[in-house]
Amino acid sequence: MVGRKRKAKTCDKGSQRSWICQLPDDLISDILLRVPTKHAVRTGVLSKTWINHWKSVRGLDLESFEFLDMDTFVSFVRSFFDSHRESMIDKIRLSVHYSDCKSLLTKWTDISIRRSVQHLDVCYYGPYSCDVTMPVSLYTCKTLVHLRLCWVVLANLEVVSLPCLKIMHLEYITDLTEATVEKLISGSPVLEDLTIVRETHGERFIELRSNTLKRIHIDSYTEVVINAPLLECLKTRGYVSKNFKIINLGCSTTLEIYAVFPRLTCTKRFICDTLTDIPRFRGIVLSSYILKNIFLHSEPGPLLQFRDLSRLHVKFSKSDLEMLPSILESCPILELIKDPSYKKNREPKLMFSTVPPCLVSSLKVVELIRLIPKYEGEVELVRYFLKNSPILEKLRLDTYYTKKGMRDFLKEVVALPRCSSACGVIVL
Repeated sequence: MVGRKRKAKTCDKGSQRSWICQLPDDLISDILLRVPTKHAVRTGVLSKTWINHWKSVRGLDLESFEFLDMDTFVSFVRSFFDSHRESMIDKIRLSVHYSDCKSLLTKWTDISIRRSVQHLDVCYYGPYSCDVTMPVSLYTCKTLVHLRLCWVVLANLEVVSLPCLKIMHLEYITDLTEATVEKLISGSPVLEDLTIVRETHGERFIELRSNTLKRIHIDSYTEVVINAPLLECLKTRGYVSKNFKIINLGCSTTLEIYAVFPRLTCTKRFICDTLTDIPRFRGIVLSSYILKNIFLHSEPGPLLQFRDLSRLHVKFSKSDLEMLPSILESCPILELIKDPSYKKNREPKLMFSTVPPCLVSSLKVVELIRLIPKYEGEVELVRYFLKNSPILEKLRLDTYYTKKGMRDFLKEVVALPRCSSACGVIVL
């Protein structure tokens, strides 16, 4: 009928609940397994059929801080294990701060292992930390896929057999020795992801020898010797001295390196030692602070250590973009550059006197993330890449624009000439 306003379409609450009720039980359980237990309990308001559904979920994700007292927390955990006496358990995540729960935490860990747990995350944050000893059964769990241990003790590692373990996080483990790490790695034949975080320096270096490891993450207190021919990514933090040595690496490994104190100048020793190993990597992820320190302690001109890099991810501030020409000159075979920018007051002055070799022969992907509104050189930066990259395949631009600002920005980008006819521009 002419003139009648169109009624806005709204979702009926009853129909929403009816739709939820029709979900298969297996799918509901899988959904609830992926959220903390406190959120799973609250889903009872969605539907009557969900009120008690969380009780059948074969997993527990709890922090003792969320309970009014220790007795309530202990009672809740016990009721979970009692209700799953005859079934396997998929996931256990327990963070405990009550000192009187130390022996219980060991017991609950043992029960979880005997119920064929796949994902196990155990942390003790109470007084006299690092006083919770893991059960011997942990070291021969046949079903464990993901293991995270924090502030606990590993003892009696006579036999280690973890045939399904792919991810292992060891954080603030008491007296973590090279022998312990070696046993855990050698007893995990499919291990791909290893994280080690320490409170203070322990043994000078721990050797990480594995033919399966793909990712290693270490903190500034963890010093390692790496012999991992399939390694894809090494993530570390540093400030005073480099904390890794390399024996063997993968052929396409990425180094992610961050400063412990981001706004302080790194030592020349740290920078020089790190630069020595950069040619062994094909990708690098840096903060702008680390990059500025690299230029500070290097000779003027292109960085020879960057000549074999094919992937570069640098977090620039707006003023740091002035380093971009030097970076591109230093990377003649660069295929991908990610530039997550963030706002600072000073406007950069980008000076491209020549076209770097990588733009002509290798650069295929450029990602400029979180572009900054009201930065006048932004469109010129986009123009530079589109105009001078004949084999560019993708230019991704993430923006902070308002709707009107986005329209104006898109008009400018669409009108820019492109050297590569195959280049797709993605604006998010």
